[in-house]
Amino acid sequence: MNLHIYKTKPSEYPTTENLTREIFWNLYNPGCSEHFILHNLRNSNSYIKSLDLCIKQNEEIIGHIISTKAIVLDDKNQKHEVLCVGPFAIANNYQNQGIGSLLLNHLIDQAKIAGFAAMVLFGNPNYYQRFGFKNAKEFGIATKDGHNFDAFMALELYTGGLNTIKGRFFEDPAFEINDDELVEFEKRFPKKEKGEPKIKIHI
Repeated sequence: MNLHIYKTKPSEYPTTENLTREIFWNLYNPGCSEHFILHNLRNSNSYIKSLDLCIKQNEEIIGHIISTKAIVLDDKNQKHEVLCVGPFAIANNYQNQGIGSLLLNHLIDQAKIAGFAAMVLFGNPNYYQRFGFKNAKEFGIATKDGHNFDAFMALELYTGGLNTIKGRFFEDPAFEINDDELVEFEKRFPKKEKGEPKIKIHI
């Protein structure tokens, strides 16, 4: 395969949003909102251009991943900056070929170069554990609501990166969906029918 990983160009934003929509549609919920989250993240204060990455085969974008600034708020109300990973999408025809691993490992390397302490995400433990992600509870980190579950995971980007970072995790407000705005955003894309989610998430 002739693969190339690079920073997403603004002209490619619609393509990556459509890819994300295709992959997440009816996956965890009827329809999806991940493409709208991606759009909003790029217009947020948490956006990091160097951590907005595409992977291309020849001239076709076959995968995309983004990581944005987030915080862990400790019991003294002090904020500690970390990264939030996602949305992350690989085109259906290219899944289970190691392409997602290649893209995620590149993102991790770039995050280390940028000097961040850790990454946090919500995802499939069976997939992300192979990259070193662990239940965030092991690091003393809970969701903003104080919860922990297997799909809520963290990765230290250097040894001891989370030793002094404990508390509740807050991602960018872009992850909070306004239903009316999502309906309006959907008008930019070909119509798709909502259906039963393929995967049930247990929290």
